[in-house]
Amino acid sequence: MRGRRVVVTGMGLVTPLGCGLDELWQALMASRSGVVPITEYDASKLPVRFAGIVRNFDPVEFMSAKEVRRVDPFIQYAIASAYQAVSDANLDVNIVKPARFGVCVGSGIGGIGTIEQQHELLLEKGPKRLSPFFVPGSITNLAAGHLSILFGAMGPSLCLSTACTSGTHSIGMAARLIASGDIDIALAGGAEKGSACLGMAGFAAARALSTRNDDPQAASRPWDQDRDGFVLSDGAGILVLESLEHAQARGTRIYAEIAGFGMSSDAHHVTAPLKSGEGACLAMANALSDAGIGPGQVDYINAHGTSTVLGDLAEVLAVKALFGDKASAVPISSTKSMLGHMLGAAGAVEAAVTVLALIHQVAPPTLNLQQCGQGCDLDFVPNQARPMSIQVALSNSFGFGGTNACLAVRRWPDGTIKGF
Repeated sequence: MRGRRVVVTGMGLVTPLGCGLDELWQALMASRSGVVPITEYDASKLPVRFAGIVRNFDPVEFMSAKEVRRVDPFIQYAIASAYQAVSDANLDVNIVKPARFGVCVGSGIGGIGTIEQQHELLLEKGPKRLSPFFVPGSITNLAAGHLSILFGAMGPSLCLSTACTSGTHSIGMAARLIASGDIDIALAGGAEKGSACLGMAGFAAARALSTRNDDPQAASRPWDQDRDGFVLSDGAGILVLESLEHAQARGTRIYAEIAGFGMSSDAHHVTAPLKSGEGACLAMANALSDAGIGPGQVDYINAHGTSTVLGDLAEVLAVKALFGDKASAVPISSTKSMLGHMLGAAGAVEAAVTVLALIHQVAPPTLNLQQCGQGCDLDFVPNQARPMSIQVALSNSFGFGGTNACLAVRRWPDGTIKGF
């Protein structure tokens, strides 16, 4: 990354496969799915009745019961992930210069469940019954806003809402702010709670979701010939990013380096990717250029890999275009096969998974890959995790509107997690 080097020193996660690094990693290594039938509301009339639901999560561990009632779950997830990340980084926020501390947390659709509930209340009981916390508890940038307030971060407070690329864009832009010298440290990532009834119905109406109601855990199957759409999921991921100098000055452990960040746009269609994968290829190429890394140095790719017919093939073609005849030698896997698609949080959680892959020297698997679909002929690490040497990895995210982003992450020699 041009300018100062940027490193990852802490991570926090809330996912359908558990909260925290250890719980998620163990589930991924066991090839376990977090996709379950929806029980939070009556989904019987929906064409899709399953999702990647966050379970066994108690927000009161991170905030008061009164505060919980005032904010949408996507904000709760962000707050919980941030507290985990700050603790994981051994960060005393009281000794960080407030003006040099930023927040960049994205979300694709914000508090859609709260919006749905408040609209129903408006229709049933009138405007006087609406909560005064409705707007600040649901708008997209309030995850970032709450983290700024909670941790005393007086630098930039940003929310990048770029659909399914929000988390990756947020991490990349926070890294750029650090690299340029605008700030020294940031909380960066994404948060989402899209599985509300309105969200499920909307994506189903767009025919974007798998309809495998009889076997939800087999529904997310990137690159498989029987894939029929993605699985909507919830969660959050927050990373602590710092300049190398700042991290070294406080003597903290370093997990990995954000070596490069690339962006592009398909300039093609609202929901469908360029069939050639040209836009996705450009984002990956830009990330490698920013990192000063050649394609031949990439050891692993954590793919966008949503389990859609067009998107999966476009990403394969993008990888082939970038890596040429070496494409089949680069393992590429989709952890959405186990986690589902967390929309604006997906890129942040997957960036954390990519860091964990570098630390543990293991490529997570692509679950449910039984027979590759037409044209999907790369090394997708099917069904079982693979121990391997990983020094450089890419993490891809592509979103509606044709927006693309990629992070190039480099292993840090001493980036180990005690207790794993």
